[in-house]
Amino acid sequence: MDHSRVPTRVLIVDDEETQRTALASMVTTWGFQTETAADGEEALRKVSEFHPGVLVTDLMMPRMDGKSLLRNLQEQGHSIPSLVLTAFGNLETALETIHDLGAYWFLEKPIQPRELRLLLERAATQSRLVERAANLEQQLSYQGVLGELVGNSRSMQSVFALLRQVAPSKAAVLIMGESGTGKELAARAVHSLSSRSGGPFVAINCAALPETLIESELFGHEKGAFTGALERRAGCFELAHGGTLLLDEIGDMPFPTQAKLLRVLEDSRVRRLGGKGEITVDVRVVAATNKPLEDSIRKGTFREDLFYRLNVFPIPLPPLRERKDDIPRIAAALINDLNVKHGCRVSDIAQSALDRMANHNWPGNVRELRNVIERAVILAGEGTINSSHLPLQFQTADAKPPVAETSSGPAVTLPVGVTIDQAERALIELTLQHTKNNKTRAAEILGISLKTLFNKLKGYGGSEAEESASA
Repeated sequence: MDHSRVPTRVLIVDDEETQRTALASMVTTWGFQTETAADGEEALRKVSEFHPGVLVTDLMMPRMDGKSLLRNLQEQGHSIPSLVLTAFGNLETALETIHDLGAYWFLEKPIQPRELRLLLERAATQSRLVERAANLEQQLSYQGVLGELVGNSRSMQSVFALLRQVAPSKAAVLIMGESGTGKELAARAVHSLSSRSGGPFVAINCAALPETLIESELFGHEKGAFTGALERRAGCFELAHGGTLLLDEIGDMPFPTQAKLLRVLEDSRVRRLGGKGEITVDVRVVAATNKPLEDSIRKGTFREDLFYRLNVFPIPLPPLRERKDDIPRIAAALINDLNVKHGCRVSDIAQSALDRMANHNWPGNVRELRNVIERAVILAGEGTINSSHLPLQFQTADAKPPVAETSSGPAVTLPVGVTIDQAERALIELTLQHTKNNKTRAAEILGISLKTLFNKLKGYGGSEAEESASA
């Protein structure tokens, strides 16, 4: 063990005073800092005061046993690597505890010191890694990044804070926001910050499936359950066992299916279509909606009891038009991803383009922004994204033409009906005339690299533009 590190804190829980005192004394000699508790109830209090990195708990205790202790800690959002001590005959319960509540390992009494020390050191290493990852994630969130969500505005920092708070718990989360605001990304952040991050993340869009198929997708079906059911199929709840299930656009779920979903959420058991038995599932449910569910309740299209079951921890996502200060940061992150996707080498985006994007209302939110940036990255290829690379709706009547953004030269006037290639060629020719055939200066004004300019001129063949450029 590396004693140069700050000692890992170990909380030892055992109702037998002699046993816990002896364990604490032994563990302390190995370089750990220890605290003890006589049962689960006392342990819950000391977790908040002592903040242990590792928990060692007996399984059978009065008032609150080890299994109940771990369940309470999990529900409170504590993810402490735990070792379960068990007497002969309780092995099955210990294994269930490990499986259901994520305990690190179990040890049978009488305890073998060498085995205990080895497991403690491994659990302490895991605890340090979890803490380091959490600290890194928190630092990134303060810099405007949380998972795949980007934003340094006050509204997004509030969202990040809510995501960090709810992720370690088992509470149901309802993410609300317009289409394109990043609801699935927020759900993925909840998953990645939780103790379930090693499990599956499964998403289903309730609006994309017809009523005849959604129950099969959610709960699965047996072979022959309906026409076309040629084999047994697991549903999303089974596929998400041990992880997180996102029910996207929950407001569009058919009304009859909502009752069946509510039962699964309450009982944690699913029955495949055509099946006779029930299957126990351990799933953290996150729901998302782009419409106010309260309105759907008043219209009678959404169950009120299901709403209250899902709306334990609501998180509203702001539309992009309310956080335009985040556009440069989001655009920079998108450019990095899209360069990799399309093999481009775009380095940045001109302030003139950012100004035009700031004047846009963004009805499609971040999804629309991604589409705009993707088009611009492809058009630019490398260098800087200029306002000329933006879609037509950004070329407003009062906006200056691309040449005028960096010079006092003439603007381009083109008749309706010209192609984009013809317009681009005309712009290049006029820019070369304005710079007196200085190709380096022309490339700067056009917002493209010198190599890109040469390639475009080469593509014109024996054109006047190429002749003038080589003059």
